[in-house]
Amino acid sequence: MADMTLTPRQAELADAALRIIARDGIAAASYRAVATESGWSLGAVQKAFPSKDQMLSAAFAQLRAQSTTLPSTPPGEPTVRDWLVELLLGILPLDAPRRAAHRQGDAFAQHALTDPDIAAAIAQSDDEVRGLIASLIRRSRAGDEREPVIDPDTAAWAVLALAQGLAAQLLYAPDAEDAVRARLDAAIAALVG
Repeated sequence: MADMTLTPRQAELADAALRIIARDGIAAASYRAVATESGWSLGAVQKAFPSKDQMLSAAFAQLRAQSTTLPSTPPGEPTVRDWLVELLLGILPLDAPRRAAHRQGDAFAQHALTDPDIAAAIAQSDDEVRGLIASLIRRSRAGDEREPVIDPDTAAWAVLALAQGLAAQLLYAPDAEDAVRARLDAAIAALVG
């Protein structure tokens, strides 16, 4: 799936589809439902997106664009460990908007089982995140005389898996941010040193 450039109307309709997906699941995101949610006519939705797959692809592109929240400090500062904890806290479903974004992401992950374009986009996004994490770990270990417990690529894979698993748990068993921060800090310390 190539990066999408959406018209203002397409972006508005994709946002309406995302609201539906967060509330009712991906199957509920029909042309008619998006028209009702957005206030546009059914014909306007069909004109903006000739197929439901194109509408869902646009909604997924909007989700990706909206859910990229990086810590306010440069990557790896003050430490890789601190930066990764802040990164994960910024994306974990610890409040209503982030819970909605995770429900949307989970819906698209399920849809990816039958949509190779969305599957490829999710895989590419995961690869980019793992690559960033691995490069930060490598940079932080430069000049360190100690033998690493785990190689940077494996640590990056484990950090992303930790985040995805924790996100799933937080959807059905919400917890306070302070408690999540403490557990994340300990887990990240064990993974990246």
